[in-house]
Amino acid sequence: MTVVDLLGDATPGLRERKKQRTRATLIEAAVRLCLEQGYDNTTVEQIAAIADVSPRTFSRYFATKDAVVMTLLEDLVDAVAVEFAQVPNDVPVLEAMRYAHVAVLSRVRSGQVPGVTADRVVLMLRIVNSTPGLKMAATEFRPHATTLAVAERLGVGLADRRLHLVLAVWSAIIVTACGDLVVDVDGVELGPELMVTRIDAAFDQFVTMTADLPSS
Repeated sequence: MTVVDLLGDATPGLRERKKQRTRATLIEAAVRLCLEQGYDNTTVEQIAAIADVSPRTFSRYFATKDAVVMTLLEDLVDAVAVEFAQVPNDVPVLEAMRYAHVAVLSRVRSGQVPGVTADRVVLMLRIVNSTPGLKMAATEFRPHATTLAVAERLGVGLADRRLHLVLAVWSAIIVTACGDLVVDVDGVELGPELMVTRIDAAFDQFVTMTADLPSS
């Protein structure tokens, strides 16, 4: 099974489309409220009211308010996983990860990434990076689509140590690049473009630092 097979491309039925619309409406409501009044001041009840559903319906889609924020991250990494799977196999795996992240983030502003907007990226950065519990969860987040795509490129099983090393190294690069982003930096607006700049810089620093390491 490939990452594209995992994510699927079949046309959903009526019930599934309704569920997807409700989920998207809840996310939009959460984004709107959090940007307007702040994450801490936003409640599940308020999100449900804006989405015109009951708090009980909210709980069918998201266990907590935090889960909505993590969904913003999941939608982004799912798009990255699909992009990563399309990078030619002769590109080194970490370089392919960098390319996939930069390619997806560079398309966010133009609306070319389903489920991901610049506002959602801003909200994700602000909330995750200023909430210790969410930041730890994001650091440890290993989406299955990404894990599967990397394993396929390496030609290894999901338990292979090389796979987990690549994921750990990439996680460290991302955290170093973007783990402190909560406001605009050096005149660059908080959002996907700033993430691209930071990821490129952190990756280049990583390559420079490891260039002189002896190979076995």
